[in-house]
Amino acid sequence: MQQLPGDFPEPSLEGDGKKTMLGSLKRALVGGPKDPTDPAVFHKLSLVAFLAWVGLGADGLSSSSYGPDEAFRAILGHQYLALYLAALTTFTVLLISYSYSFVVEHFPSGGGGYVVASKLLGPIPGVVSGSALVVDYLLTITLSICAGVDAILSFLPLDWQPYKVPLDIGILLVLLVLNLRGVKESVKILLPIFLVFIATHILLIGYGITNHLWALPEVVRTTHIEMNRDLNQLGFVAVMLILLRAYSLGAGTYTGIEAVSNGLQILHEPRVATAKRTMAYMAISLAFMAGGLLVCYLLWHASPAEGKTMNAVLLERIMGSWTLGGWSIGTWLVIITLVSEGALLFVAAQTGFIDGPRVLSNMATDSWMPHAFANLSERLVTKNGVVLLAVASAALMVYSRGRVSFLVVLYAINVFITFSLTQLGMARLFLAERRRERRWAAKLSLHVLTLVLCIAILVVTTFEKLTEGAWLTFAITTGLIALCILVHRHYRSVQREIAELDRILTQIPIEGRPAAPAKVDTGAPVAMLFVSGYGGLGVHAMLSIQRLFPNYYKNVIFLSVGVVDSGHFKGRDEVDALVASTEAGLQRYVDFAHGLGVAAEYRCLIGTDVIQEAEQLSHEVHREFPKGIFFLGKLVFANEKFYYRFLHNDTAFAIQRRLQFSGLPTIILPIRMRLGVAA
Repeated sequence: MQQLPGDFPEPSLEGDGKKTMLGSLKRALVGGPKDPTDPAVFHKLSLVAFLAWVGLGADGLSSSSYGPDEAFRAILGHQYLALYLAALTTFTVLLISYSYSFVVEHFPSGGGGYVVASKLLGPIPGVVSGSALVVDYLLTITLSICAGVDAILSFLPLDWQPYKVPLDIGILLVLLVLNLRGVKESVKILLPIFLVFIATHILLIGYGITNHLWALPEVVRTTHIEMNRDLNQLGFVAVMLILLRAYSLGAGTYTGIEAVSNGLQILHEPRVATAKRTMAYMAISLAFMAGGLLVCYLLWHASPAEGKTMNAVLLERIMGSWTLGGWSIGTWLVIITLVSEGALLFVAAQTGFIDGPRVLSNMATDSWMPHAFANLSERLVTKNGVVLLAVASAALMVYSRGRVSFLVVLYAINVFITFSLTQLGMARLFLAERRRERRWAAKLSLHVLTLVLCIAILVVTTFEKLTEGAWLTFAITTGLIALCILVHRHYRSVQREIAELDRILTQIPIEGRPAAPAKVDTGAPVAMLFVSGYGGLGVHAMLSIQRLFPNYYKNVIFLSVGVVDSGHFKGRDEVDALVASTEAGLQRYVDFAHGLGVAAEYRCLIGTDVIQEAEQLSHEVHREFPKGIFFLGKLVFANEKFYYRFLHNDTAFAIQRRLQFSGLPTIILPIRMRLGVAA
């Protein structure tokens, strides 16, 4: 991660919860900490293809609950187009899914649309794609929960409708707690729901179509007759526009297809093979569900009803009158199916909680978002991103009053912005690599065709729904892009100052200085300095100690906490590399101190919570060197802005409070930044 040197990662606000009632409650809900250095931790947390189908594929599969619904409503009066719409929907699902299999091949570290656009199109298209993805996953959470509550309310009396928004927020809070526990735990809890949904909907679509197989010839004949009638009365262009409008307004069906490419980090090795298998499961199941439902709507003459989804209407027509041994089981099957549908939509919200924080984390790693979004909690989840998305989702639920028809428009637009940029980037890749890439022409054609379809859907949806809510998603996404650019500009300004400090201070000549003692004297005063990577800031702090306490500190212990953030938590190799780089940086500080004639050693710990690890490390070192005093560096700006505290945290002060409360003397060393000062 491009963490500013000396700028500690965001602290956990949990405190020492083990000794408090609040801490006990938190662990009961969220679970105990995980060790990021455990060689088996990645195996324990990664998902095999089937579980990934549940955790990531559920987003795409659950869209069959509202995508076909919106599409079919758009062809009322021309229902015969449902057959063409079903074929076109099935083709599009398979096409987009297949195109994303090449994204997985060429970007096996994950990141999906954000990484593709950043690497292949440039930083600005990358931040546009990343911002669209963040809003996309915010809407994944919001829309999935709201649509799930709608499905459940479909079999309840209309008197329940006023409670819709409170129910939406209640489900959101439950999912927030589950996701703070960790990805694999939340997926396993939701697995039975997923299986019930699959079973009931296979029964629904299988029976719905096979029971009317005898009518298919008549349906085909009627479709042909009504098509000719509309062609004669309205003309070819008008009929195609009706079909294209319904196809575009049903774009919610295709949302979630990109989830696997974004979440590769949590997949079981070999990741690419697991991802491709997961995408195959998702594509086949979604194509079957979406296409099958559209055909069933037509065969069973389903039509909208107040307070009910189209799937609820279809279920009542197909299963409502079923009996078994004199017992009426139809009503219960309808209820079980709708509950499983609603619950699967809640599972789909999982994708937003899994992939949304990962996109935020990738953007934070590249300094487009505050660096705190790349930090992991003790449960090894990107907690800051999870909480932010939950809060934003609650606000959007209240604003939209949970209306699915409104939310699905916002959702589809952002999804297809990302889809379009991804397809454009991949097309450019295969065009540039045509001399080295096998079958480049076929792959290029695939991505160009997919790009054309994505742009067509995006344009039609925007044109149709601009005044009905589409403007809001453009406003939110544009605002987020502007925010990212401002954040990036600030970090670059700070990094330029630090680079200048590095250039000056890391080149200080140390030849001719007296030789340093072989070991640190445990009975003498010891300066115990926290550093974060070798650079000008650490050297500045070291020289400040020598300047403030001349000839007093002849012994220095360099301390560092190697923080496992989402940039490192991708596999055992990344954690090992973090350990090696942390120790290498500390050794350079030791060598520098030796060059100044000062005895020096280093100590370090690896973890996810810098406050907790720093406190533990300090107590261990203080027992070894009882006359030591701790020093920490803190960036201080000449023109402090109110938003700097969101971009640069107060971790140094938090560590100082913790250590001083424990009786360990601690001093903050200011490191001045002239950002914003006129030359």
